[in-house]
Amino acid sequence: MDKVIVSVATTGSWTTREQTPYVPITEEEIAAEAIRCWREGAAIVHIHVRDEQGRVTSDPARYARVRDLIRSQGCDIILNFSTGGGAGIVPDEERIAPVRLRPEIASFDAGSLNFGDRVFVNSPAFLEALAHEMQAHGVKPEIECFESGFIETAKRFIERGLIQPPYWFQMVLGVRGGAPATVDQLVHMVRQLPAGSLWSVCAIGRHQLPMNVAALVMGGHVRTGLEDNIYYSYRVLAEGNAPLVARIVRIARELGREPASPSEARTLLGLPPFQS
Repeated sequence: MDKVIVSVATTGSWTTREQTPYVPITEEEIAAEAIRCWREGAAIVHIHVRDEQGRVTSDPARYARVRDLIRSQGCDIILNFSTGGGAGIVPDEERIAPVRLRPEIASFDAGSLNFGDRVFVNSPAFLEALAHEMQAHGVKPEIECFESGFIETAKRFIERGLIQPPYWFQMVLGVRGGAPATVDQLVHMVRQLPAGSLWSVCAIGRHQLPMNVAALVMGGHVRTGLEDNIYYSYRVLAEGNAPLVARIVRIARELGREPASPSEARTLLGLPPFQS
């Protein structure tokens, strides 16, 4: 079977130290965690950064610091910067700013929805500006889809040439207010995708592992990490992101799917070769 791209979302916007002592918060911790996950088989790291109080921020200087720390250790993991962190907290222009650092990938959350007790706002004007900035800076959108309507929005950007193939979709399932984390829902969303799309699945909490396994069986790719789920098993905290990566890599191999190296993932995603 085809190789699997394993992404890891190490921090997120909302996971706190009160919930788990293992979530990386500082730039040094985030970089060190990315390197540990790379050594376990992750090809992509999805990065959020925090301020001194541990609150979500879109500060490009902090993103640049994480990037430089990772690269200084000879780590070629693909960097995926979040533009979703801070939605409703910081101005849209600040959310776009990390794209100008030219990460290989950045998130493109293709719509708005109720997100638990919050509203995750990605207005048409914001998405338009974000798509143009990504195109101008050579950044591949990771099209994050929390329900099937997001896919239809993404198709309109594709039709206009603002998102270029190969398309990279991330199905985000199990958010309260979004699509449920079920195999039926995943099959439905995958059937909506443009021909030739690459797709991955992340799911929230206890749904993370079963939906990752479903993606492996269906020929898709996977995202794990403490952003989406802080537990390794029932009421047992994952002691960092690396054990979650190691587990899904082990399961993938049992299913006959080797993890793609960052170099192999770049080829699949149409990214330029890595330059140290």
